[in-house]
Amino acid sequence: MELNENARIDTSQVDDRRGSGGGGGMGIPIPIGGGRGGIVGIIIAVLVALVGGGFGLNAMNDGGGSQQGDNSSLQQKCSAQDALEQLDCRNTLYVNSIQAYWTKALPEVFGDQYKPSKTVFFSQGVNTGCGQADSGVGPFYCPADDLVYIDLTFYKLLADQLGAEGEFAQPYVLAHEYGHHVQDLLGTEAQMRRQQQRDPNNANALSVKLELQADCYAGAWAKNATGTADAQGQKIFKSITEQDIQQAIDTAEKIGDDAIQKRSGRPVNPDEFTHGTSEQRQQWFTKGYSTGDPKACDTFGGSL
Repeated sequence: MELNENARIDTSQVDDRRGSGGGGGMGIPIPIGGGRGGIVGIIIAVLVALVGGGFGLNAMNDGGGSQQGDNSSLQQKCSAQDALEQLDCRNTLYVNSIQAYWTKALPEVFGDQYKPSKTVFFSQGVNTGCGQADSGVGPFYCPADDLVYIDLTFYKLLADQLGAEGEFAQPYVLAHEYGHHVQDLLGTEAQMRRQQQRDPNNANALSVKLELQADCYAGAWAKNATGTADAQGQKIFKSITEQDIQQAIDTAEKIGDDAIQKRSGRPVNPDEFTHGTSEQRQQWFTKGYSTGDPKACDTFGGSL
């Protein structure tokens, strides 16, 4: 993967709340069971990551508003010559690419206008429209305020503890989260919630379909990412290689529900799946990538 050093990094698409406090955060008490304390914390983070964590928050809290960040430091950093060497600037550029793709794709494919969503960078804790969260929940999308949230230290956990070391794991994470934003805009998430209420016995299975669709949307973006450009028409990516795509697929494998249950020392229990198996996550990301067509991501239309 090679980013274009001439592409303008649009920091207005990010709300930088790092260092601004945000309370201790409640986190999400997902019952994991088994394993030692450290690994349990990792499992909790990754269960919520990539994505859907905001939905867990939304179910627990009635919202609580959110503070506003200060982008002045980020803007200065991302205007410097070495901007692409900075983790937060690269992630901002990934967000720019993902939103540039959906700005064009959503009306072309689904006939709906795309409404931009900011990504909130936070550290330790943050107040959101879905309630209070801490870093332990991993990256998530909050449908109550239409924002993506991430503590960038999550990537270190992803690499060091789960072995997802490739750089392309990062835009995959963000593209999955923005897949949930697209679902929110299209009404898919709200429809799924209504189905869960009508059929609580299939609540987990419906959640899996939502998550796998977001994986597929991430794959569709990846296929088209080299065609995305900044506001001045400069391409954002110079290249994305098959090795980069394999990094995303490897990440999908490591965060499947079955892989997570095994890592926690528990037997694999399909009744507890909420995000999909490793095979399913790889399959649906690959389908999005191979077709490049978000309409191919109809996980609700039949068997998985």
